[in-house]
Amino acid sequence: MGDMIDLSGDGGLLKTIIRKAKIDALAPSESLPLVDVHYEGKLAETGEVFDSTHEDNTVFSFEIGSGTVIKAWDIALRTMKVGEVAKITCKPDYAYGSAGSPPDIPPNATLVFEVELVACRPRKGASLSSVSDEKARLLELKKQREMIAASKEEEKKKREDAKAAAAARIQAKLESKKHQGKGKGKAK
Repeated sequence: MGDMIDLSGDGGLLKTIIRKAKIDALAPSESLPLVDVHYEGKLAETGEVFDSTHEDNTVFSFEIGSGTVIKAWDIALRTMKVGEVAKITCKPDYAYGSAGSPPDIPPNATLVFEVELVACRPRKGASLSSVSDEKARLLELKKQREMIAASKEEEKKKREDAKAAAAARIQAKLESKKHQGKGKGKAK
């Protein structure tokens, strides 16, 4: 598991990455605010599971920032990429607060979720050009990373070639010194 990240700055919302997403995976954004997640929610105090999409293999869908989910999810899902699995621990202020969510979640409960971001999508009727722009930007970043990696590989090969050439010159000098003085023409 990865390091624990304090997403709220006050210890009220902690995230630990269980499985990283691929580097070029999509992330929720203004143009991709709808997310699909698999999750399991537990009470931190008892470890009791109060909700899960795993049992019936469904996904839970919502729009980030619309206020339809607890504060912890609106904050945490913005930091995730498709394919990422994270453990999200949220204090009551970032969950259901002093009211709880009876009968499953008591008042002032700290909750622990294991969340997988399955997909992020545009709003219905939204222009797909913004999604295309996002994909194009990610593709361009990937190309840039590949070019940088190729350039580094080329530089490494040049250094290795230069070292080999220098070693060959040194070897040639040593060989010529070794053979100096042997042979004809030495006067006594």
